[in-house]
Amino acid sequence: WICTDELGRIVGTPPFEAGFYREMNVNSPYVEEFLKPHVREIMATLPTDGIFFDIVRVIPSTDPYTQDRMRAAGLDPANQDHRARFALDSLNAFKRDMSAFVWSIDPEVSVFFNAGHVGTRHRAVIDAYSHWELETLPSGGWGYLHFPVSARYARTLGIDVLGMTGKFHTSWGDFHSFKNLAALQFEVFQMLAMNAKCMVGDQLPPRGRIEPHVYDLIGKVYAEVEQKEPWCHGARPLCDIAVYTPEEFTIPGASHNLPDAIKGATRMLEEGAHQFDIVDSASDLTPYRVVILPDAIPVDAMLAAKLDAYLAQGGKLIATFESGLNPDKTGFALDGLGVAIAGEGPRDAAGNLARGCVYPQANYVEYILPDAAIGHGLPPTEHAMYIRGMDVTARPGSEVLADIVPSYFDRTWEHFCSHRHTPSAGQPGNPAIVRSGNAIYFSSPIFTTYQKVAPLWCKRLLLNALDLLLPEPLVRHSGPSTIRATINEQPAQQRQVVHLLHYIPERRGEFFDVIEDVIPLYNVAVSVRVPGSVTSVATVPQGAPLPFEMHNGRIEFVVPVIHGHQMIEVIRD
Repeated sequence: WICTDELGRIVGTPPFEAGFYREMNVNSPYVEEFLKPHVREIMATLPTDGIFFDIVRVIPSTDPYTQDRMRAAGLDPANQDHRARFALDSLNAFKRDMSAFVWSIDPEVSVFFNAGHVGTRHRAVIDAYSHWELETLPSGGWGYLHFPVSARYARTLGIDVLGMTGKFHTSWGDFHSFKNLAALQFEVFQMLAMNAKCMVGDQLPPRGRIEPHVYDLIGKVYAEVEQKEPWCHGARPLCDIAVYTPEEFTIPGASHNLPDAIKGATRMLEEGAHQFDIVDSASDLTPYRVVILPDAIPVDAMLAAKLDAYLAQGGKLIATFESGLNPDKTGFALDGLGVAIAGEGPRDAAGNLARGCVYPQANYVEYILPDAAIGHGLPPTEHAMYIRGMDVTARPGSEVLADIVPSYFDRTWEHFCSHRHTPSAGQPGNPAIVRSGNAIYFSSPIFTTYQKVAPLWCKRLLLNALDLLLPEPLVRHSGPSTIRATINEQPAQQRQVVHLLHYIPERRGEFFDVIEDVIPLYNVAVSVRVPGSVTSVATVPQGAPLPFEMHNGRIEFVVPVIHGHQMIEVIRD
């Protein structure tokens, strides 16, 4: 009944090690002979309002039951790709079957299958879920980026979203520990800001008594949630931008280690106060003014037609690095990007393409020399791109906004310079940033680069590109980039609700980030794009009115203080 790997070994905890992490095989008799009778007994003997199936992951297996089913489906059990795809298909079939079983007993019971992440592979099996639960304990391996990435995608799928953090200082099983109050505030209030319901996880010790001090901590935060709830019920996000996630194009698995490109994109856009959803190739692009393809989004014929239609209807597009290439990477599938492949670029000593690879000393560095528009706020000189990009040419009619300036030579054992990469040779080469109508293309993997080493110039170039394509974003503010700003709409109340969060995670210990202190901000100017006229602006739940002015379709006001989390309601006519 337990999954086995390609060497026939049990997947998970070895027999003589502590732990229970052995992966059950959904292709075995385990489901019919144990799990279903067990669930039926629970629902018959205990008051049950929901079933939470935990650690339900995509695990390729080589056990005899799975091999038999693969052969019956015309697949080769010895083929790794076949095993991975069959594992996902088997798991989806198991989920549908289990949900149907539970709902045949009680159709009102909620059902969720947890794997530590909700992502693009869940769209295909949404009918097996009553809602999403986003397990994301920042100190437990998920980090502080996982929740915003997963929430911005999950909320587009049409069913309720529940955020799940924990009371622990570290992670599950950390008894007698306490998350810092400021950290718990941020994690819970961020759920409200991103349209999710709230859960704080705990574990009951064997003696069966909850720890009162833990619930004093949780109660302090939930008391604030109770005050804020009226501005969260029925709220829906307002977004300018749709960001495609490369997760859709990776081999399916259970890991919450997200692609660097989507993490870097989330960092940049949140730091720039932009409002965005994360989407996949099945998403409707109609609501969005700008679409971003970060670093690694292959474009087949169907997606190309969708994006071409979006551009034809006035939509704006930003693509970076290999995004926009056909799945074989032989050429760009989108003529609207205004670029063509000039060559594959250099290969390293092992024969691998250097483009997109991270080398510790940036052996294949190149430099961007931006013009005044795309380089606003940057010095008019070369800026290092630590990860080698695409070699492209600009098509006729396109506008080159920045050039690549090569180094004197790539760093190898035969020729190198100092401790790291070689300096600029000073002579512009291929285009680095190209504009073609409503599309802007970056040859460098700027989102992955930002996630790895966070060069400010990468973020500035991206935000400048957005200024060119989206001159009137939904939200602007005068505060630091550590503010997290979101805007939601409550149609029934005819109001918009701006959330401003200011909590700063710090790497005080070696293993994970913590939040201890709340650093207040004062007199932060905010500008919001609004349709029609506005009758009042006020901080909530405090109810303090704020003076405001209207200019060219935008409302402008000053928030006197942001102490961790401040909400502002904008009442429209």
